[in-house]
Amino acid sequence: MPSRRQRRVAEMVHRELSLLLLLEARDPRLANVTITEVSVTPDLLQARTYYTVLGDAEDKAEAQAGLESAVGYLRTALGARVQLRCVPELSFSLDTSAEHGQRIEELLTQIAEGNALDDE
Repeated sequence: MPSRRQRRVAEMVHRELSLLLLLEARDPRLANVTITEVSVTPDLLQARTYYTVLGDAEDKAEAQAGLESAVGYLRTALGARVQLRCVPELSFSLDTSAEHGQRIEELLTQIAEGNALDDE
């Protein structure tokens, strides 16, 4: 379970990265990227950032490449915006939970439709 300090730092990193991507990132590959969650290690030196991308697999691959190329800029800009002794190293991972939830919803709908046909 993350400590209160970890949660506060994660929320701060989440907020600032979202603003950086929205307002300052000039890379067109990052236009559809949304930060969904940030988790910080107990020593506050690493931040795993989860993101989603609107589009197909190609858009997701381009977004990953864009984030990897912008990680230095994002970390530097983050350091200028937050009051932390050490700015955490950023790593980005695609968040597939929304797609997983949508697939479960589709399966439940199919089951419900199948049960409705059986009842008739």
